[in-house]
Amino acid sequence: MNLIVAVSKNWAIGKGNKLLFSIPEDMQFFKKMTLGKVVLMGYNTFLSLPKQQPLKDRVNIVLAPSGVAFDGVTVVNTLEELFSEVKKYNEDDLFVIGGGMFYHTMLPYCKVCYVTEIDLVVDADVYFDDLSSKNNWQREAISSVCEHNGLKYVFTKYTNTTPMTY
Repeated sequence: MNLIVAVSKNWAIGKGNKLLFSIPEDMQFFKKMTLGKVVLMGYNTFLSLPKQQPLKDRVNIVLAPSGVAFDGVTVVNTLEELFSEVKKYNEDDLFVIGGGMFYHTMLPYCKVCYVTEIDLVVDADVYFDDLSSKNNWQREAISSVCEHNGLKYVFTKYTNTTPMTY
């Protein structure tokens, strides 16, 4: 299972159920990595999508409260249901895409995290786990520094040396 996220220098990821950054190259990277794959998300992340529509050309699985249903989306109500559902797919095709609590819950099960690290400290109400401070997460790759409208960022790949099984 993979995870993909954009974080600020202080590992912030969102505020007011919205992303903190809109960097075209990051959005293109997200699309390239997840197109034709399975995206897993929490309820609030789905609600934050444009027009509350599933991401096109991907299987969308949403962990949501009982009684919730969306067209074109597989809704699961528990982690047990989620784990049962994802076993239908190749684990390399699974991408956790948010939000904060869902990231935190799923992180131990992920083998790879693709992190866009943005060189700016920001105020937020949702933060991602600081992978650089976790012994079981190793930075495996880092891009050269990129820039958009004066904002510097890098694409990094972290690997989990001890992923949990589901």
